Amino acid sequence: MNDDLPPYDQAAAQAVELGNQLADADTSADLWDIADGLLAGAIQYWLYTRQPCADPACQDCAPLATAEMRLKELQRLVEELARTSEYFHSANDYGAGRA
Repeated sequence: MNDDLPPYDQAAAQAVELGNQLADADTSADLWDIADGLLAGAIQYWLYTRQPCADPACQDCAPLATAEMRLKELQRLVEELARTSEYFHSANDYGAGRA
């Protein structure tokens, strides 16, 4: 792992590497199950880190002060990350144009 990378890039790279390691360790494993498990863990960690502090007037916590606000932000972030992924579109997508 390149320690010169920012923590965001390190975390993303390690998540991909963990998925690859799990798939290599059990070649009969369903890749979708591995990916779903990685996503579940990432969501758990994201929600854990976004818990508001004990001060109800905290301005830093205000944008994520309720479970619904955290969910909305998580959904926004997931959509942004998915749409900017190099894997978002596939040549095999239904209705994809072919020249």
